[in-house]
Amino acid sequence: MRICLMIEGQEGVSWDEWVALGRACEDSGLEGLFRSDHYAGLMGDEERDALDAWTQIAALGAITERIRLGTMVSPVTFRHPSLLAKAVATADHVSGGRVELGIGAGWNVREHAAYGFPFPDLPERLELLEEQLEIVVRQWTEDSVDFDGRHYRLEALRALPQPVQRPRPPVILGGAAKPRTARLAARFADEYNTPFPTLEQIGERRAAVVQACEEAGREPLVFSIMTGCVVGADRAELLHRVGRLMKRMRVDGDPEEFIRERGDVMVLGTVDEVVARLVELQEAGVERI
Repeated sequence: MRICLMIEGQEGVSWDEWVALGRACEDSGLEGLFRSDHYAGLMGDEERDALDAWTQIAALGAITERIRLGTMVSPVTFRHPSLLAKAVATADHVSGGRVELGIGAGWNVREHAAYGFPFPDLPERLELLEEQLEIVVRQWTEDSVDFDGRHYRLEALRALPQPVQRPRPPVILGGAAKPRTARLAARFADEYNTPFPTLEQIGERRAAVVQACEEAGREPLVFSIMTGCVVGADRAELLHRVGRLMKRMRVDGDPEEFIRERGDVMVLGTVDEVVARLVELQEAGVERI
């Protein structure tokens, strides 16, 4: 099981804390440090510090040596695809070839309104996603790109330098493995990530992605999940840490009840319990968490 840390970067994470997180991941042997790509807090306070994702990733790439770095995920509504591809390529050079792009259709209407980003309806955002995926992949891999789509137009684009990684940085697409996103993943992505799934949902969603890959005539994607994790050395420490998380999330109630209600979609437990849960997830087909 490949294990990465994913941080909600918009929830007041300072640069010094990012540095500490990067060093802790390298020292502990985790494969990567990923982050959300938001500009406003989501846990009850929109005014928490939120460093720009790709600027921060590039900076962290300069002072780390081993860990993978990337977004989970960058909304297509925040950046023009040629700019996004350039930002990722820049971070790939700064890090020596260690970045990955998670990309999605975006959500959070309030955040878009606050920053003045247009927020079209979901069908149009999925159109944006498809065009952005094609542009980003082609910009990284082709000498010259012409593109004439409904939403974007590029003329003889020669975006140099191309990324360090060959053939390109990994692309991560995710969601609930609905037909359209599964098809897009099979066409453009290297990994499919699904958030907070039950074991039953893992089986269903993985099967949908495998089928989409078969229909596209390609090998299956890496299948990963994103979930919450709280681990304690013993039950007392676990309950204390769950209580701290609940306070951060502004959730009332009893930590034991929180564990009972969310234990099927999160990784919650003592060290031995967490190890057993990871084995269970691996046996269900999860390759990275």
